[in-house]
Amino acid sequence: MPTLFGVPEEFDVIVIGGGPAGATTAGLLAKRGHQVLVLDKERFPRYHVGESLIPAFMRPMEELGITERMDARGFERKYGGTLVWGNKQVPWNFSFIEGGAYEYAYHTRRADMDSMILDRARELGAYIIEDATVKEPIEENGRVTGVRYTLRGVDGSYEARAKLVVDASGQSRLLSRRYSEVTWHEELRNVAVWTYFDNCERLDGDEYTNILIEGLDNGWFWAIPIDKGTISVGYVTRSSHVGKDGESLQELFASEVERSTKLKKMLAGANQAAGWRTARDWSYTSERFHGDGWVCVGDSAAFVDPLFSTGVALATLAGSVLSKIIDQVMAHPGIEQEALTRYATAYRGFFDEIRSFVERFYDRTKYKEFYYSLAQEMVDPEHEREPSGDFVQLISGLSGKHPMLNLHLDDLIADAAVPAQA
Repeated sequence: MPTLFGVPEEFDVIVIGGGPAGATTAGLLAKRGHQVLVLDKERFPRYHVGESLIPAFMRPMEELGITERMDARGFERKYGGTLVWGNKQVPWNFSFIEGGAYEYAYHTRRADMDSMILDRARELGAYIIEDATVKEPIEENGRVTGVRYTLRGVDGSYEARAKLVVDASGQSRLLSRRYSEVTWHEELRNVAVWTYFDNCERLDGDEYTNILIEGLDNGWFWAIPIDKGTISVGYVTRSSHVGKDGESLQELFASEVERSTKLKKMLAGANQAAGWRTARDWSYTSERFHGDGWVCVGDSAAFVDPLFSTGVALATLAGSVLSKIIDQVMAHPGIEQEALTRYATAYRGFFDEIRSFVERFYDRTKYKEFYYSLAQEMVDPEHEREPSGDFVQLISGLSGKHPMLNLHLDDLIADAAVPAQA
């Protein structure tokens, strides 16, 4: 079996995928002194949708030590959002400062941001191999003990071994597809079509950096300011609404723009600056988040409709939590299954909370006060804060009391340290 120059064959952890979830997990593990290998099939920077972020993303980025780099790279700060949503499609907005510790997040070109996180993992000591396609896991006695992978332009394959393998392969789901079924969320079986525009008008005043979410009768638009004149614009609708009367997705996009209000004004003098991209049926949950020798993080575990731009924040938060869990597992191997189960339970609960809210938010017959109350019911049943603040906290991904943000393994470690009775 060939080897790569300067790259070991044995690791503490192998991470499949160098996107935000994988790079965060790997970087924070390397920061804790573990030997980590990241394999990604692409060469960074590479394109990815999901350019608008929420404040929960800032927490793992602080741990990685790269928040200041985002301003240095010119990423646009995002202080809140503007919605045309609910009964009679009345405009309203929110500010992140109402929701907790972080008053802003960012809009970014994902190619730049994802490269920044992966580069930071490299700086922290992780081995990063790009153009590497994982073909299959290596199993010994039913346990995943490594992976077999190929390199672009090279005949044959390589092997790497590890104490634990992390599936951060996104919607490819390289391990979870093999070891787990997936549940599709019927209420969110949607299709999206998107492109990019230059020379766009921006929202007015304090809303200048806001994401625009504009609801219509059969779907909704996002408009994300990537920089001063370019915006990402996408239309999301039920899969069942697509193809009626022989209308293409691009034609549907154009006809729905004409029905919009704020978006139509933003695009009045704009020109399309890119081709079209589409995605469909993407809200799902893997039935298993971990198994013997492997664990999922990010989109390989679950993904929810992009209405509130939660994907990257959920992925990096999970990566942060998982790095802490794995760090303890490396020191106390006997707690592995219980520790990963605790992680999976909390992660699934965190995801389900946001998914449930998104599903109910899709009822556009209500007023904003209903959505505020709905958020309060979910994250603040004791009514300790104002409903509007609870709404912002929820869509910021910062439900502070949630077990996902407060996972501890002290009891498992203590139990593992107690000698078995004779």
